[in-house]
Amino acid sequence: MSSNQGSSPIPQSSGGTSDGLFRKPRDPSMAPRHYRTLRSLPDVCPKEPTGEGRGLCDGPSVVADQHRWTVYNSKVNLPAALNDPRLAKRESDFFTKTWGLDFTETDVMPSFYLPNISREHFSSYLQETAQREKIHERCKNICLNKDDLSVPTITNNHGTMFMKPEFVLNDPATFNAVLPWSHFSVAGGKNSRDVASSRLLQEKLSHYLDVVEVSIARQISLRSEAFFHAMSSQHELQDRLRETADAVAKLRARTAAIDRVMCRGPLRALRDALTRSNCIKLHNKLKLMAAVHQTQPTVQLLLSTSEFVGALELIATTKEVLQQELQGIHSFRHLASQLCEMERLIDKMMVADFSTYTQSDLNRAFEEDSQVLEKDRLQSLVFGLLRQRKLDFLDIYSEEMIQAAKNIVRQVHHMTETRDGAEKLHEQMRLMTFHQWFDLLLDIFEHFILFLKRIKATLSVIRNVVLEVLDSSQRSRLEEESGGSTLHSGEAELAYLTHEGLFISDALNEAEQRSNATAHAQLRAQMHTETCGSDSASATTESSSSREHNANTTSSLPIGGAAVISEDVMPSDLELSRVANNVQELLYTASDVSHDRCVKVLMTRAKDGSLERLSSSEFVCLSQAVESFARDTEELCGRRSMSLRGALQSQANRFVQRFHEERKTKLSLLLDNERWKQAEVPAEFQDLVDSIADGRITLPERKPTGRSEDRKPSEFLCVDGQKYAVVGTVLLLIRMFLEYCQCVNDIPSITTDILTRLADLLKHFNSRSCQLVLGAGALQVVGLKTITTRNLALASRCLQLVLHYIPVIRAHFETRLQPRQYSILRHFDHITKDYNDHIAEISAKLVAIMDSMFEKALSKYEVKAPMPSACLRNVCKQMAKMHEAIYELLPEEQTQMLFLRINASFKLHLKRQLARLGVVNDGGPQYGLVMVDVAFYSENVQALRSLEHLDLNMPETWEQKR
Repeated sequence: MSSNQGSSPIPQSSGGTSDGLFRKPRDPSMAPRHYRTLRSLPDVCPKEPTGEGRGLCDGPSVVADQHRWTVYNSKVNLPAALNDPRLAKRESDFFTKTWGLDFTETDVMPSFYLPNISREHFSSYLQETAQREKIHERCKNICLNKDDLSVPTITNNHGTMFMKPEFVLNDPATFNAVLPWSHFSVAGGKNSRDVASSRLLQEKLSHYLDVVEVSIARQISLRSEAFFHAMSSQHELQDRLRETADAVAKLRARTAAIDRVMCRGPLRALRDALTRSNCIKLHNKLKLMAAVHQTQPTVQLLLSTSEFVGALELIATTKEVLQQELQGIHSFRHLASQLCEMERLIDKMMVADFSTYTQSDLNRAFEEDSQVLEKDRLQSLVFGLLRQRKLDFLDIYSEEMIQAAKNIVRQVHHMTETRDGAEKLHEQMRLMTFHQWFDLLLDIFEHFILFLKRIKATLSVIRNVVLEVLDSSQRSRLEEESGGSTLHSGEAELAYLTHEGLFISDALNEAEQRSNATAHAQLRAQMHTETCGSDSASATTESSSSREHNANTTSSLPIGGAAVISEDVMPSDLELSRVANNVQELLYTASDVSHDRCVKVLMTRAKDGSLERLSSSEFVCLSQAVESFARDTEELCGRRSMSLRGALQSQANRFVQRFHEERKTKLSLLLDNERWKQAEVPAEFQDLVDSIADGRITLPERKPTGRSEDRKPSEFLCVDGQKYAVVGTVLLLIRMFLEYCQCVNDIPSITTDILTRLADLLKHFNSRSCQLVLGAGALQVVGLKTITTRNLALASRCLQLVLHYIPVIRAHFETRLQPRQYSILRHFDHITKDYNDHIAEISAKLVAIMDSMFEKALSKYEVKAPMPSACLRNVCKQMAKMHEAIYELLPEEQTQMLFLRINASFKLHLKRQLARLGVVNDGGPQYGLVMVDVAFYSENVQALRSLEHLDLNMPETWEQKR
């Protein structure tokens, strides 16, 4: 049992065999034998691992053992726990000192990876080994009986001693029990008896040796059958080896006969076929070398006719042939470097030719058509530059474009030299009148539009070539992918057909060589055509064009040829896409450059401030021309250039500043000379107001002087059914803010700036009129004797007229602002509040005038006959004057509200005076006299126009009785 277990692997599961162990098959006839089974030798040629068994020495597998518990999952150091599992002696050892007393005291939870093993798991094993165990016990008993018969006493006496676990010869007691020397040794030393005892001991030890030999012989006799079995197995093995050697000799003889009869002849035929194939390849190689030898003369011939693309394709094809097919040829060792030098020379020639073409295209006269100059030449140059990865050719075009833009202005300068005597352009511009300079600017705009059209046409051709190359590259890639799959299927078929008699790799190489031979035949035919066609220029042109046409046909070759050349030389799809984007960016740059040159023309004129001194109509013409040019360039180039608009905006801001300062100064002069008297309203102002009511916030066109209608001016300005009595300054103010609105219509870019300026103008009118009227500034400025109630009412009505138009102006500006700019409209809210406050202050001033009159008159009031009293007569007279002064100026509603406030002031002062005089509403004589005066006052006030139904509420005059 022990020998079997020593050679068996570790059990993995309870399935498979009944006991879960792997055992070598045993002969049933050998089962009752009593000798040990021979230990099985290790297998020197192990099979490939199947994954079914795993030794303990192997580490855990991340894939197979991720859900199985292994020793690596234990929480305790397993070797340390097994070597010294006694807790009592480990209280102060290394582990408890290092990791604490709880090193092995930790309660380890049962692992859910381990199955719960019970006795039932061993039941099948016990049932299988029960019979073997009985046989083993029977054999053991038999052996013990034989030992009892023949083993000497020493074995029986000391058998138990030797088997004890505490058997140690170092122990004196154990040593004396095994070798009793005590009765041999005497304290007196050695004598004859001791010598005899020593001899007796030697004989005894010799006897023990004999006993051991006898025991060994007995064991050999018990296992004699096993030795005979081993010897017989050895003889049988030798017989089998002899038979095997004979079989191998026969097989070798038969193989030699097969080689002699069936293989040598076919192999010779294959060798002859291979020799013939090599000769054909050598012949083809020599013809290919002859074709390559003609490359340099053909390239020079193509360069003489500026056929750069054809020369580059021929050089690339030749370099590919030298690299793949003619590599190592001694006569061609310098040809590759020569072709590289020629390729670099062609690069320089193409760059120089492209620069020359760009100069001639951009600097030609504008009288010519805007078509592309030599389109075929341009396409050929662009394709050649792309072919050589010279992707910076657009930088050359950009530099020439900038220089050409400068030349446009110089051409205009040359045209203006005949007009004036000045030498430089900026001097001529400053000497020109506005109309002359404006005509010059329009000419510059027109030239730049033609310039951009020409650039757009040229860049469109370049971009089409780039996109065509990109599309061709993508198609070639798709064809190669489909061709590659076809080749793979053909390789599989070829391998199937040639797997007998020829190596598969040789067959594939032969197929590849055949395809290369086809490609090289086409190349040789092409070179032959080029060489033969070099006698005439027309034939050369045809051959070069055919090469350009056939450049894409060779891309369909599965192996070698132009397909590889195209992949290695042509730019990648990403680079081509970047070049296409750069072409579009170059068009944007052309637009920006054109605008920048126009900005310089504009700023040259603006240096002396001449643009700021333009009239509104002139500046509007300039703004419209610039905006039209900007729109045209935007439509051409697809980009909104802002430099020219920005320059115009800065000039517009200066123009607005001057425009505003002129009108603000004019308004200040008008206010300083205003006498605040009602002015007549000319018919043109009434028409202007009517046009605003119709929604036209613009200045009407000036009518010819001879056709002016004979319409008399009116006293009032009618606005939305209301009459406004105004002064002349307000009429001009209406025209001024219409001019501001007209500027916004003509120049939308200055909307925000003009809005703030208009708000400042309206605020200035409000503040200045307040200083002159309410602040009595007109007394010193104009020389008025006093500020009358009529002046105040007229000023209030003028403010109301301006306040009426503020929402109209706000709506007009709101339609021209972006939503993010609506916050600037808050200026109108502030202006509305200021105007309302000013109007309220004027009304309060009118009430204060009457209040002071009431206080002065009623302080002398006495209740005595005759009635009505003189005091009340004077009050009524002053009320009538007030009404007469403001009735025609203010509307009825405002007049009524004003007199209600005046009446409240009268009642307050009368009430105070009556309280001072001690007159109460007791029905007495004094009360009657007062009621006569009050009735007189009420009749006179209600007799005024529009005050007939005014509720004076005179009982409030009296104190209420408590």
